[in-house]
Amino acid sequence: MSAAFDKLAILGIGLLGSSIAHAVKAYGGAEQVTLWDGSDDVRERASRVIGMDVAASAEDAVRDADCVILCTPVGVFGEVTAQIAGALKPGAILTDVGSVKVTAASDMGGHCPANVHLIPGHPIAGTEKSGPEAGFASLFQEAWHILTPLKQGETAYDDAVARLTTFWQGLGARVETMDPVRHDRVLAITSHLPHLIAYNIVSTAYDMESVEQGEVVKYSAGGFRDFTRIAASDPVMWRDVFLNNKDAVLETLGRFSEDLAALQRAIRWGDGDTLMKEFTRARGIREAIIDAGLDTAEADFGRRHIDPNADK
Repeated sequence: MSAAFDKLAILGIGLLGSSIAHAVKAYGGAEQVTLWDGSDDVRERASRVIGMDVAASAEDAVRDADCVILCTPVGVFGEVTAQIAGALKPGAILTDVGSVKVTAASDMGGHCPANVHLIPGHPIAGTEKSGPEAGFASLFQEAWHILTPLKQGETAYDDAVARLTTFWQGLGARVETMDPVRHDRVLAITSHLPHLIAYNIVSTAYDMESVEQGEVVKYSAGGFRDFTRIAASDPVMWRDVFLNNKDAVLETLGRFSEDLAALQRAIRWGDGDTLMKEFTRARGIREAIIDAGLDTAEADFGRRHIDPNADK
Protein backbone atom coordinates (compact mmCIF):
# COMPACT_ATOMS: atom_id res chain seq x y z
CA MET A 1 0.00 0.00 0.00
CA SER A 2 1.05 3.64 -0.31
CA ALA A 3 2.57 5.05 2.84
CA ALA A 4 0.12 6.73 5.19
CA PHE A 5 3.06 8.35 7.02
CA ASP A 6 6.54 9.53 6.08
CA LYS A 7 7.88 8.67 9.54
CA LEU A 8 6.36 6.40 12.18
CA ALA A 9 7.67 6.17 15.75
CA ILE A 10 6.91 3.13 17.91
CA LEU A 11 7.56 3.49 21.64
CA GLY A 12 7.66 0.13 23.42
CA ILE A 13 9.02 -2.87 21.53
CA GLY A 14 7.11 -5.79 22.98
CA LEU A 15 4.71 -8.08 21.13
CA LEU A 16 2.53 -5.31 19.69
CA GLY A 17 5.27 -2.78 19.01
CA SER A 18 7.47 -5.31 17.24
CA SER A 19 4.48 -6.71 15.32
CA ILE A 20 3.60 -3.23 14.02
CA ALA A 21 7.22 -2.84 12.87
CA HIS A 22 7.17 -6.21 11.10
CA ALA A 23 3.77 -5.44 9.55
CA VAL A 24 4.93 -2.10 8.18
CA LYS A 25 8.00 -3.80 6.73
CA ALA A 26 5.79 -6.43 5.09
CA TYR A 27 2.78 -4.40 3.98
CA GLY A 28 3.87 -0.75 3.97
CA GLY A 29 2.27 2.16 5.77
CA ALA A 30 5.33 4.30 6.55
CA GLU A 31 8.46 5.28 4.66
CA GLN A 32 10.57 5.25 7.82
CA VAL A 33 10.11 3.57 11.19
CA THR A 34 12.00 4.44 14.36
CA LEU A 35 11.72 2.29 17.50
CA TRP A 36 12.42 2.99 21.15
CA ASP A 37 12.06 1.14 24.44
CA GLY A 38 12.92 2.09 28.00
CA SER A 39 15.00 -1.05 28.45
CA ASP A 40 18.58 -1.09 27.16
CA ASP A 41 18.33 -4.87 26.74
CA VAL A 42 15.09 -4.68 24.75
CA ARG A 43 16.53 -1.98 22.48
CA GLU A 44 19.57 -4.16 21.75
CA ARG A 45 17.47 -7.24 21.06
CA ALA A 46 15.02 -5.28 18.89
CA SER A 47 17.85 -3.88 16.78
CA ARG A 48 19.01 -7.44 16.19
CA VAL A 49 15.70 -9.19 15.49
CA ILE A 50 13.71 -6.45 13.74
CA GLY A 51 16.42 -4.71 11.76
CA MET A 52 15.03 -1.17 12.03
CA ASP A 53 16.39 2.06 13.46
CA VAL A 54 16.31 1.99 17.28
CA ALA A 55 16.67 5.41 18.90
CA ALA A 56 18.61 6.02 22.10
CA SER A 57 15.84 8.17 23.57
CA ALA A 58 12.09 8.55 23.21
CA GLU A 59 12.56 12.18 22.17
CA ASP A 60 14.90 11.19 19.34
CA ALA A 61 12.45 8.52 18.19
CA VAL A 62 9.45 10.86 17.85
CA ARG A 63 11.24 13.86 16.40
CA ASP A 64 9.74 14.68 12.94
CA ALA A 65 7.38 11.67 13.18
CA ASP A 66 3.96 12.01 11.54
CA CYS A 67 2.54 9.33 13.82
CA VAL A 68 3.64 8.11 17.25
CA ILE A 69 2.25 4.86 18.67
CA LEU A 70 2.60 4.17 22.39
CA CYS A 71 3.07 0.41 22.90
CA THR A 72 4.30 0.69 26.48
CA PRO A 73 2.27 -0.55 29.48
CA VAL A 74 -0.84 1.58 30.02
CA GLY A 75 0.38 2.67 33.45
CA VAL A 76 3.21 4.78 32.00
CA PHE A 77 1.30 6.49 29.16
CA GLY A 78 1.21 9.81 31.00
CA GLU A 79 4.87 9.65 31.90
CA VAL A 80 5.96 8.79 28.36
CA THR A 81 3.73 11.48 26.81
CA ALA A 82 5.21 14.08 29.15
CA GLN A 83 8.68 12.92 28.14
CA ILE A 84 8.07 13.31 24.39
CA ALA A 85 5.68 16.29 24.37
CA GLY A 86 8.35 18.84 23.53
CA ALA A 87 9.66 16.81 20.60
CA LEU A 88 6.32 16.08 18.94
CA LYS A 89 5.82 17.58 15.51
CA PRO A 90 2.86 19.99 15.12
CA GLY A 91 0.05 18.17 13.32
CA ALA A 92 1.39 14.74 14.27
CA ILE A 93 -0.87 11.91 15.43
CA LEU A 94 -0.40 10.42 18.90
CA THR A 95 -2.09 7.06 19.38
CA ASP A 96 -1.63 3.89 21.41
CA VAL A 97 -2.43 0.16 21.59
CA GLY A 98 -3.64 -0.05 25.19
CA SER A 99 -6.71 -2.12 26.03
CA VAL A 100 -8.03 0.59 28.38
CA LYS A 101 -9.16 3.81 26.75
CA VAL A 102 -10.68 6.20 29.31
CA THR A 103 -7.62 6.50 31.55
CA ALA A 104 -5.29 6.22 28.55
CA ALA A 105 -6.95 9.23 26.93
CA SER A 106 -6.83 11.16 30.21
CA ASP A 107 -3.19 10.32 30.95
CA MET A 108 -1.98 11.12 27.44
CA GLY A 109 -4.27 14.13 27.09
CA GLY A 110 -2.85 15.72 30.21
CA HIS A 111 0.51 16.15 28.47
CA CYS A 112 -0.27 16.07 24.72
CA PRO A 113 0.31 19.45 23.02
CA ALA A 114 -2.80 21.13 21.62
CA ASN A 115 -1.34 21.05 18.09
CA VAL A 116 -1.00 17.24 18.15
CA HIS A 117 -3.94 14.97 17.26
CA LEU A 118 -4.57 12.54 20.12
CA ILE A 119 -6.48 9.49 18.83
CA PRO A 120 -6.51 6.58 21.31
CA GLY A 121 -6.69 3.11 19.75
CA HIS A 122 -6.71 -0.58 20.57
CA PRO A 123 -5.90 -3.53 18.30
CA ILE A 124 -7.83 -6.58 19.51
CA ALA A 125 -4.98 -8.90 18.68
CA GLY A 126 -2.21 -10.58 20.60
CA THR A 127 -0.73 -13.74 21.98
CA GLU A 128 0.55 -14.79 25.40
CA LYS A 129 4.13 -14.11 24.22
CA SER A 130 6.00 -10.90 24.99
CA GLY A 131 9.23 -9.16 24.03
CA PRO A 132 10.65 -8.02 20.68
CA GLU A 133 11.16 -11.62 19.52
CA ALA A 134 7.41 -12.31 19.83
CA GLY A 135 6.27 -9.98 17.05
CA PHE A 136 5.12 -11.08 13.60
CA ALA A 137 3.74 -9.25 10.58
CA SER A 138 0.37 -10.98 10.24
CA LEU A 139 -0.82 -10.35 13.83
CA PHE A 140 -3.34 -7.69 12.76
CA GLN A 141 -4.73 -9.46 9.69
CA GLU A 142 -8.55 -9.59 9.98
CA ALA A 143 -8.34 -8.40 13.60
CA TRP A 144 -10.49 -5.55 14.86
CA HIS A 145 -8.79 -2.26 15.63
CA ILE A 146 -10.91 0.14 17.67
CA LEU A 147 -10.26 3.87 17.54
CA THR A 148 -11.81 6.09 20.20
CA PRO A 149 -11.66 9.63 18.76
CA LEU A 150 -11.99 12.45 21.27
CA LYS A 151 -13.42 15.07 18.90
CA GLN A 152 -15.88 15.30 16.02
CA GLY A 153 -16.48 17.89 13.36
CA GLU A 154 -13.00 19.40 13.31
CA THR A 155 -11.66 18.97 9.80
CA ALA A 156 -7.98 18.54 10.68
CA TYR A 157 -8.79 16.04 13.43
CA ASP A 158 -11.23 14.10 11.25
CA ASP A 159 -8.58 13.93 8.52
CA ALA A 160 -6.10 12.56 11.05
CA VAL A 161 -8.59 9.85 12.11
CA ALA A 162 -9.08 8.92 8.44
CA ARG A 163 -5.33 8.77 7.92
CA LEU A 164 -4.82 6.54 10.96
CA THR A 165 -7.69 4.34 9.81
CA THR A 166 -6.02 3.89 6.43
CA PHE A 167 -2.76 2.95 8.15
CA TRP A 168 -4.33 0.18 10.22
CA GLN A 169 -6.39 -1.09 7.32
CA GLY A 170 -3.17 -1.39 5.36
CA LEU A 171 -1.83 -3.73 8.06
CA GLY A 172 -4.90 -5.93 7.55
CA ALA A 173 -7.07 -4.71 10.44
CA ARG A 174 -10.79 -4.02 10.42
CA VAL A 175 -11.21 -0.56 11.91
CA GLU A 176 -14.19 0.77 13.87
CA THR A 177 -14.69 3.79 16.11
CA MET A 178 -16.24 3.62 19.58
CA ASP A 179 -16.83 5.80 22.61
CA PRO A 180 -14.01 5.27 25.16
CA VAL A 181 -16.39 4.44 28.02
CA ARG A 182 -18.24 1.88 25.93
CA HIS A 183 -14.93 0.38 24.79
CA ASP A 184 -13.81 -0.18 28.37
CA ARG A 185 -17.11 -1.83 29.33
CA VAL A 186 -17.07 -4.12 26.30
CA LEU A 187 -13.45 -5.15 26.81
CA ALA A 188 -14.05 -5.74 30.50
CA ILE A 189 -16.24 -8.75 29.63
CA THR A 190 -14.60 -9.93 26.41
CA SER A 191 -10.96 -9.65 27.49
CA HIS A 192 -10.22 -8.39 30.98
CA LEU A 193 -12.50 -10.66 33.02
CA PRO A 194 -11.40 -13.83 31.13
CA HIS A 195 -7.79 -12.99 31.94
CA LEU A 196 -8.64 -12.35 35.59
CA ILE A 197 -10.44 -15.71 35.79
CA ALA A 198 -7.50 -17.45 34.12
CA TYR A 199 -5.01 -15.95 36.55
CA ASN A 200 -7.23 -16.96 39.47
CA ILE A 201 -7.77 -20.55 38.29
CA VAL A 202 -4.08 -21.08 37.68
CA SER A 203 -3.27 -19.54 41.08
CA THR A 204 -5.76 -21.91 42.74
CA ALA A 205 -4.18 -24.84 40.91
CA TYR A 206 -0.75 -23.70 42.06
CA ASP A 207 -1.96 -23.79 45.66
CA MET A 208 -3.50 -27.24 45.15
CA GLU A 209 -0.37 -28.61 43.50
CA SER A 210 1.43 -28.99 46.80
CA VAL A 211 -1.59 -30.84 48.17
CA GLU A 212 -2.29 -33.04 45.18
CA GLN A 213 1.34 -34.23 44.78
CA GLY A 214 1.76 -33.15 41.17
CA GLU A 215 -1.47 -34.51 39.69
CA VAL A 216 -2.83 -31.05 38.82
CA VAL A 217 -0.07 -30.54 36.26
CA LYS A 218 0.38 -34.18 35.27
CA TYR A 219 -3.26 -34.75 34.41
CA SER A 220 -4.20 -31.25 33.26
CA ALA A 221 -6.97 -31.38 30.67
CA GLY A 222 -7.26 -29.17 27.61
CA GLY A 223 -9.49 -26.63 29.32
CA PHE A 224 -7.00 -26.05 32.11
CA ARG A 225 -4.12 -25.83 29.64
CA ASP A 226 -6.03 -23.09 27.78
CA PHE A 227 -6.31 -21.13 31.03
CA THR A 228 -2.56 -21.49 31.64
CA ARG A 229 -1.86 -20.12 28.16
CA ILE A 230 -3.94 -17.02 28.91
CA ALA A 231 -2.33 -16.68 32.34
CA ALA A 232 1.12 -16.71 30.71
CA SER A 233 0.45 -13.19 29.35
CA ASP A 234 2.64 -10.25 30.39
CA PRO A 235 1.91 -9.61 34.11
CA VAL A 236 2.97 -5.95 33.95
CA MET A 237 0.56 -5.21 31.13
CA TRP A 238 -2.35 -6.94 32.85
CA ARG A 239 -1.63 -5.37 36.22
CA ASP A 240 -1.95 -1.97 34.57
CA VAL A 241 -5.10 -2.99 32.69
CA PHE A 242 -6.93 -3.95 35.88
CA LEU A 243 -5.76 -0.91 37.81
CA ASN A 244 -6.78 1.43 35.00
CA ASN A 245 -10.12 -0.16 34.13
CA LYS A 246 -11.17 -1.08 37.65
CA ASP A 247 -14.69 0.39 37.55
CA ALA A 248 -15.76 -1.56 34.45
CA VAL A 249 -13.98 -4.71 35.62
CA LEU A 250 -15.55 -4.59 39.09
CA GLU A 251 -19.01 -4.04 37.57
CA THR A 252 -18.54 -7.01 35.26
CA LEU A 253 -17.01 -9.13 38.01
CA GLY A 254 -20.05 -8.47 40.20
CA ARG A 255 -22.41 -9.71 37.49
CA PHE A 256 -20.18 -12.73 36.88
CA SER A 257 -20.16 -13.57 40.60
CA GLU A 258 -23.97 -13.51 40.70
CA ASP A 259 -24.22 -15.82 37.68
CA LEU A 260 -21.59 -18.15 39.15
CA ALA A 261 -23.54 -18.30 42.42
CA ALA A 262 -26.65 -19.32 40.45
CA LEU A 263 -24.74 -22.20 38.84
CA GLN A 264 -23.38 -23.18 42.25
CA ARG A 265 -26.94 -23.42 43.58
CA ALA A 266 -28.04 -25.47 40.59
CA ILE A 267 -25.25 -27.97 41.17
CA ARG A 268 -25.94 -28.15 44.90
CA TRP A 269 -29.67 -28.81 44.40
CA GLY A 270 -29.29 -31.08 41.38
CA ASP A 271 -31.08 -28.62 39.11
CA GLY A 272 -30.17 -30.13 35.75
CA ASP A 273 -32.68 -27.97 33.84
CA THR A 274 -30.90 -24.77 34.86
CA LEU A 275 -27.50 -26.22 34.02
CA MET A 276 -28.75 -27.41 30.62
CA LYS A 277 -30.27 -24.01 29.86
CA GLU A 278 -27.13 -22.08 30.71
CA PHE A 279 -24.77 -24.51 28.96
CA THR A 280 -26.89 -24.45 25.80
CA ARG A 281 -26.94 -20.65 25.79
CA ALA A 282 -23.15 -20.57 26.19
CA ARG A 283 -22.76 -23.00 23.30
CA GLY A 284 -24.77 -20.60 21.14
CA ILE A 285 -22.28 -17.81 21.85
CA ARG A 286 -19.45 -20.10 20.74
CA GLU A 287 -21.26 -20.85 17.48
CA ALA A 288 -21.83 -17.13 16.89
CA ILE A 289 -18.09 -16.44 17.32
CA ILE A 290 -17.27 -19.14 14.76
CA ASP A 291 -19.92 -17.83 12.35
CA ALA A 292 -18.36 -14.37 12.65
CA GLY A 293 -15.03 -15.81 11.50
CA LEU A 294 -13.28 -15.00 14.79
CA ASP A 295 -12.25 -18.59 15.56
CA THR A 296 -12.06 -22.05 14.04
CA ALA A 297 -14.62 -24.83 14.32
CA GLU A 298 -11.90 -27.47 14.31
CA ALA A 299 -12.35 -30.20 16.88
CA ASP A 300 -10.55 -29.64 20.19
CA PHE A 301 -9.61 -26.08 19.14
CA GLY A 302 -7.36 -27.38 16.38
CA ARG A 303 -4.91 -29.06 18.75
CA ARG A 304 -2.49 -31.49 17.23
CA HIS A 305 -2.85 -35.03 18.50
CA ILE A 306 -0.42 -37.91 18.34
CA ASP A 307 -1.48 -40.57 15.84
CA PRO A 308 -0.68 -43.95 17.42
CA ASN A 309 -0.52 -45.51 13.96
CA ALA A 310 1.77 -42.88 12.44
CA ASP A 311 4.92 -45.04 12.66
CA LYS A 312 3.25 -48.33 11.78
